[in-house]
Amino acid sequence: MITVMIDAMGIGLIIPVMPDLILQVNGGGLSQAALWGGMLATSFAVMQFLFSPVLGGLSDRFGRRPVLLISLVVMAADYVIMALAGSIWLLLVGRVIGGITAATQATASAYMADISAPGERTKNFGLIGAAFGAGFVLGPLIGGLLAEYGARAPFWAAAALASANVIFGWFVLKETLDPAKARAFNWRRANPLGTLKQLGKLPGVRRLLAVYFLYYVAFAVYPSVWAYFGQARFDWSPSVIGMSLGLFGVAMALVQAIAIRLALNTFGEKRTVVIGHLFAVGTYCGIALITSGTVTLLLTPIAALAGMIPPALQGIMSRQVDDNAQGELQGALSSASSLAMILSPMAMTASFAAFTRPDAAVYLPGAPFLLAAGLMLLALFIFMLRPSRADVASSAA
Repeated sequence: MITVMIDAMGIGLIIPVMPDLILQVNGGGLSQAALWGGMLATSFAVMQFLFSPVLGGLSDRFGRRPVLLISLVVMAADYVIMALAGSIWLLLVGRVIGGITAATQATASAYMADISAPGERTKNFGLIGAAFGAGFVLGPLIGGLLAEYGARAPFWAAAALASANVIFGWFVLKETLDPAKARAFNWRRANPLGTLKQLGKLPGVRRLLAVYFLYYVAFAVYPSVWAYFGQARFDWSPSVIGMSLGLFGVAMALVQAIAIRLALNTFGEKRTVVIGHLFAVGTYCGIALITSGTVTLLLTPIAALAGMIPPALQGIMSRQVDDNAQGELQGALSSASSLAMILSPMAMTASFAAFTRPDAAVYLPGAPFLLAAGLMLLALFIFMLRPSRADVASSAA
């Protein structure tokens, strides 16, 4: 959980300053900077998509501990590269390396599955989300404050955090994979598309994977355009953007540490997924259209209730997978979210640029949030569909 939290802090640290850093190294206006930001995010996601199942499979073979620690070492080096970058192309190299190391969350989720009873996995996956939310509280807040010392200061802080986590993990992180349950690494299973295809053969998983994927496409509107949206709509400074993301992170942590458990006990997994989608659609539409910064800040904690969706879906799917394939499952889910992040940043930043450029027919910085609301409606529709006959027959077998 601390590893996931510090990973999230490292990501959150740099979000408030990315628009200023891109403008600093590449020039141009905010709309153009957003497009470059989308390209950087997409390159990050491409590598995360390719390497998540690889690291998940390696953790099933060699254990969770070595995979986590080596990834963190490389992550620290990546932030140093970003801090020293003097061109947009070096930033791109940094994002490629960062995408490879960002697959640690899949291994952390497999670690959690190792130490959790089957009936407790959904709630404990929520703790992973809570750790990410806690990191997302501290990261943007610190990043916004450090921005006062320059656009590169948060990158040095992120490098220091990753290095500290390596030292901490070396002394306290124990291996949880039973050597008797370790299995040979298979490149076919490590293929991200092959992994998704294999999981799609399991009863009901194909439909749930589609819902999981669409959720992350829509949710990616926050890291993709929030900093640019805040500047364009409200003229927010990096410190205010950091505070607003911190507010969202507080809400996300509370949702996944507390609200998810209350919702699961009260409504069950399926209804929790439905409720999360309804909150997402309503708040995304509100953020897109409301012109008051204060009201927008009030809506962001409500939008965080959509964070109940992933752990509920994970819990449903994890019960359909053998214990020695939990790493593969988490790697595949991470690949699905990474695939969403490949497509989403370019789509979200392109819609932002289209509605904020000087010759735009309609000026609407919130256009990406309307797109996200539509995607959440589609995901809800797919989730509400009844399982196919093939799924039912497979389940009965």
